[in-house]
Amino acid sequence: MPAPSSARLTIDLDALAHNYAVLRDLAPGAEAAPVVKADGYGLGAVPVARRLWAEGARAFFVARLSEGEALRAELGHPATIYVLDGFTPDTGPRLAAANLTPVLCSRPQIEAASAFAAAEAMTAAIQVDTGMNRQGLTAAEIRDLAANPPRGLRVETIMSHLGSATDPADPRSAAQLDAFAGVRSLFPEARASFAASAGIALGHVYHFDIVRPGISLYGGGPEERPDARLKAVATFEAPILYVRQVGAGEMIGYGSKTIVEAESRVAVIAAGYADGLIRGTMGRSQAWFAGALRKVLIVTMDLIAIEIGEAEASPGDMVELLGSHVLLDDLAAAAGTVAHECLVRLGDRAERVYLGAR
Repeated sequence: MPAPSSARLTIDLDALAHNYAVLRDLAPGAEAAPVVKADGYGLGAVPVARRLWAEGARAFFVARLSEGEALRAELGHPATIYVLDGFTPDTGPRLAAANLTPVLCSRPQIEAASAFAAAEAMTAAIQVDTGMNRQGLTAAEIRDLAANPPRGLRVETIMSHLGSATDPADPRSAAQLDAFAGVRSLFPEARASFAASAGIALGHVYHFDIVRPGISLYGGGPEERPDARLKAVATFEAPILYVRQVGAGEMIGYGSKTIVEAESRVAVIAAGYADGLIRGTMGRSQAWFAGALRKVLIVTMDLIAIEIGEAEASPGDMVELLGSHVLLDDLAAAAGTVAHECLVRLGDRAERVYLGAR
């Protein structure tokens, strides 16, 4: 049983399925392979992947080898699982044992995978850098690879990643698209993957064979702002511990920095940055309580305080800190970050509740 002061994280798998259908429909003709890295963006990779398998997903992307192994052990279906971290000489046996597909991102990774594949054939994806300058083979390296294919290594997918897709007007996306189209022609037998959530929204020329929906599966808008087509998947709530009156001009919280301008009724809530909420949102974010948005005054390790005006409030009443009223992208904007960070920071102290079939 959760403690009376426990916060609650509710993951709506029906909303997840809705978002998957929206993103899949935006890219007709392409396979929609969900990104479930970082434990399904903090919401549980296994229940998320199981539900998305039921919705038709047959391939998934994770970051770490250990994530791929855990998903393979628990999924119970013959899905393709891509590991974005690639390959090192000591990971070959583990990748093979779990039937995982490494995404190779450098010449040393390709050489190590090729050496392993000389004894045991391996299927891999190749990541190409088209202008993001984070990971992937250069144009010269990918041309050399196409001219000298490694033995035993079957290149099943060629992929790249957009760096500026959240801004549809940024010309760098079109430049990356041109670069990727040239690379794709070097591997006519391989499938091509270019677009994640933001790239999907850019249009069909970015879709190719496989799209990789990520943050928008979980409710984050592809342009880093709320998108009415998507539903909130995560709802984070916490109970009121007590209500207090704070006089005009009085300080609340640490450091004498938060001053209440007028006499206020304040609810103190059992959640804080130890639960993954971001301290930098205080004074800029809102909570939902008693049918209205309320200003968040302070965020400390275990406690948050909000203004509640004349609303009736009692200990144990739940306050929404993230959900269908406090939208993920709005919370991220208040924190000066991205929706991804707001989700993956949510800790394991809260009670977890899943809605919908999994």
